[in-house]
Amino acid sequence: MTEREKMLSGLPYNGMDPLLLAERQRARALVQRMDALPPEDEPARRAVLEELLGSIGPATQVMPGFRCDYGSNIRIGANCYVNFDCVFLDCAPITLGDSCQVAPSVQIYTATHPLEPGPRAAGIESAHPVTIGRNVWLGGGCIMLPGVTIGDDTVVGAGAVVNRDLPAGVLAVGNPARVVRRLS
Repeated sequence: MTEREKMLSGLPYNGMDPLLLAERQRARALVQRMDALPPEDEPARRAVLEELLGSIGPATQVMPGFRCDYGSNIRIGANCYVNFDCVFLDCAPITLGDSCQVAPSVQIYTATHPLEPGPRAAGIESAHPVTIGRNVWLGGGCIMLPGVTIGDDTVVGAGAVVNRDLPAGVLAVGNPARVVRRLS
């Protein structure tokens, strides 16, 4: 298995693999190109996003300051809005359903590292997918940790840290995020 195949399978992999380094360099170059575009050049911005991301639905916008590891493992549905300065570390798939609202400075992490110092120092890591349902609102500065799934129509409050799955149709807040009520 290649290091990329291990990465996408959730197995431990070497994050310093030359092919993975090249893919991350490609993503950084595309993000830099996108950020250099004038604000009024939406068609060029969209073209870069289509080249960077695994898929992006119609009428979806991603604001400047967006950062990612690879981009190719990110799928964003239709009619989504990803606000300024978001970080999507996509060593495993990140999926956002249709009509999601992502506030500024939201961070979605799929990568994790060993607790043991030896493997961590050797560059070993693993990754677990993050799945966000449709019509989800992620509040400003919230963080999604590796492996979580958030159900449709859920709202995650600003600053929350989501470390476990959240069901559909709830409001979750805090660190760690906890459900405080159901939404109608």
